[in-house]
Amino acid sequence: MSISTRFSLRFPAPRATLTMLAVAGVLLTAPTLLPAQHPTRMPSIPQVAKTAGQFTTLLAAVDAAGLTETLLGRGPFTLFAPTDDAFGKLPAGTVQDLLRPENREKLRTILTYHVIAGRVTAAQARTVNMAKTVAGQSLRISTSGDQLRINDAVVRIADIPASNGLIHVIDRVLLPADRAVGSGDGALDLVEFAIQRGVPLFNNGQPESTVAIYEVASKALLALGRAVPEDARRALRAALANTGGSTRDRAFILRAGLDETRRALTTQQQMQLGTSH
Repeated sequence: MSISTRFSLRFPAPRATLTMLAVAGVLLTAPTLLPAQHPTRMPSIPQVAKTAGQFTTLLAAVDAAGLTETLLGRGPFTLFAPTDDAFGKLPAGTVQDLLRPENREKLRTILTYHVIAGRVTAAQARTVNMAKTVAGQSLRISTSGDQLRINDAVVRIADIPASNGLIHVIDRVLLPADRAVGSGDGALDLVEFAIQRGVPLFNNGQPESTVAIYEVASKALLALGRAVPEDARRALRAALANTGGSTRDRAFILRAGLDETRRALTTQQQMQLGTSH
């Protein structure tokens, strides 16, 4: 059973090559995840990671990818956080290459593969065998005795609380399956998935969670580059830049950007089908 069939949130994302190391999604039919609690004095996910002192590379990557503000948001998110030692297991030069400005979009894809939308505890993870990530690809979840495994990584420390989610410390960087870069079909899947997850949360009185999902999806779509038509990318950038109004207003603005992207992608797909016959 997969996480996407047990919980009520869902999400998709861009497709990546093996050079894209990792880039969260949650679930469909089973207990709905509770809204995140936001204790006033509890630090956010990036702040908890910084205090821990063993996530220097991860935090540098998050900053280089422009995702710090996203992970400072209300969430909730579940982050599978590779330690500095985990990054050290990658081939020599991999991290330095990914931190270059020209690889920013790849880096975003990589990092969001380590994120699940929602607050997923280790106990919940043990009841499923798959979880959909913000990157749109799924993580394999398995157990071996007391060990909880995410793909080939072992969760070394579980359920570290933050104001906007949970952190699980892992000993390897998660690598998505090798897929074609910039697939228009993948982009359309991402739009549909984000809307499917965001709408029930909004209707359930959680517009801040809807905004978090729409923001991550919009940034992931922009990371796909030319797979997304230019007019749609303009709409997404404008929606992300518009930070005025209430949280509900922002959810509507971001949704409008996603709707425009869906329209443009559907048109593009129809044109491609027409030229193939």
